[in-house]
Amino acid sequence: MYKWIENVVELESNIGSYPNPGTKVFQYGTSGIRFNSEHLDHVNHRMGLLVALRSIHLKSAAVGLMITASHNPQEDNGIKLIDPQGEMLDSSWEVYATELANAPNNQDVCAMLINIALKYNIDKTYIPRVYIGRDTRNSGKRLLEAVLCGVKAFKSNIEDFGIITTPMLHFFVRCYNTNYLYGQPNEHSYYTKLTNSFKILRKMCLDLKNYSPIIEFDGANGVGALKMKDAIIYLEKTLVINMHNDDILNTEKLNYKCGADFVKSNQCPPTGMTIKPYSKYVSVDGDADRIVYSFVDENKKFYLLDGDRIATLVAGYIKDLFIASGLDVNVGLVQTAYSNGNSTKYVTDKLKVPVACVPTGVKHLHHKANDYDVGIYFEANGHGTILFKDYIRELIRNQSAIEQNEAMSLALKKLICIIDMTNETVGDAYSDMLIVESVLCERGWSISDWYKTYSDLPNRLTKVTVKDRNTFETGDAERICIKPLGLQGIIDSIVSKYSMGRSFVRPSGTEDLVRIYAEADTQINADKLAVEVATAVYDIADGVGKRPE
Repeated sequence: MYKWIENVVELESNIGSYPNPGTKVFQYGTSGIRFNSEHLDHVNHRMGLLVALRSIHLKSAAVGLMITASHNPQEDNGIKLIDPQGEMLDSSWEVYATELANAPNNQDVCAMLINIALKYNIDKTYIPRVYIGRDTRNSGKRLLEAVLCGVKAFKSNIEDFGIITTPMLHFFVRCYNTNYLYGQPNEHSYYTKLTNSFKILRKMCLDLKNYSPIIEFDGANGVGALKMKDAIIYLEKTLVINMHNDDILNTEKLNYKCGADFVKSNQCPPTGMTIKPYSKYVSVDGDADRIVYSFVDENKKFYLLDGDRIATLVAGYIKDLFIASGLDVNVGLVQTAYSNGNSTKYVTDKLKVPVACVPTGVKHLHHKANDYDVGIYFEANGHGTILFKDYIRELIRNQSAIEQNEAMSLALKKLICIIDMTNETVGDAYSDMLIVESVLCERGWSISDWYKTYSDLPNRLTKVTVKDRNTFETGDAERICIKPLGLQGIIDSIVSKYSMGRSFVRPSGTEDLVRIYAEADTQINADKLAVEVATAVYDIADGVGKRPE
């Protein structure tokens, strides 16, 4: 029944090419697997085996494998697996990824693969199709060879796209599996689809008011910088993009004191560029699936416009377009516990858009966003997108073809542009930047005008290294800590001392880290609250290294 099972010796030999040294433990989390690249050869090889088997299970649907560690330091690398519609790997298969990564020998790996095949009644008559991409890290080439060795064990059809952004690979996978209705699986189609709709919408904006098309682009010295240089050609001067942190040849600089994660976590401008008052700074991360905006005023005070700000900007604009179009559509926003409390209040009280809170991780936000006709989701770190139900896309296009009054007709045309410039598969820094710039232009807003829509509660994000992150368990969309026992009571006691205080802790999905978020009425209090909670975590959970202070 399973022809490939007959060749167990051959399969075990392939697996034996990349033995597990047995020195590290890996876990496939919300962002795949990440680790120091020196320890990933056998992991990437086994993920190559798994992704090929996944494609066979899905009857030769194209699936994706991205070699990246996103915003991590350059010495790290990792892997993300992509399902047929461009979404993250199905959570039920994350378990297999973890088990395979940690299996001690080739016989165990072979047995696991056979068990998966038997469980799902997988028919090997289907030929797997695997799309592969990688970011700019030096270790990418070596890890690619490991992946290819695994994928080829199942005689797969392979498309290696080389160095691309993570969102590009998600886009390519969806293109193939929709019979190219979503686009063609190549970079030209990607740029053309997103950029043409942006240029069409830009021509509808006749009064720029305070809006400026000039962007100071922080490429994190990664693939986002490389691909933005290509995108500039397609934009045809609709935006003026000044490149910074675009030295991809020196991989030591990747994400170093620049990029979206650095700017968000440290709440300061990126290094590697001259900071001028009220200039519009756009920072992406190492694989270009996150984006944040920032600026400084004349007193060099720093202002961050993160995923919360992007979400509120987009939600308000889209709701206004639907009102103008005359269509009754259920628009909703999905956030995580990391979202600033005042952003949630602004969306619910001012914009009158319903808000749902889910656990951290794109898969949770993406899944919940599908509950709405139009679901907008953004993590505070700048990772997010917009999802449109198929019938809503069809409704908008059908209504646009019918004669309407001028206001309705214009709103429908703008909605079509927003749909076409959105990469609905995953958070995409390039797509999101085009959407933000479209809304700012339509509103006639400068970056400071955008910031003035509401005031964030001061906040601080920090982390503590612990002996074992798996001792932590959270509930209520990660807003309470269930284990270790007693920790939540300590956190509640600390929070009660601070005006407008809120804090929660959650374990990292990829490292033995616990992340701490705190917000309060002042920045000083938010900082103090974060340190106090971090210290409690360190003391109760076997902290490693220096005690927080």
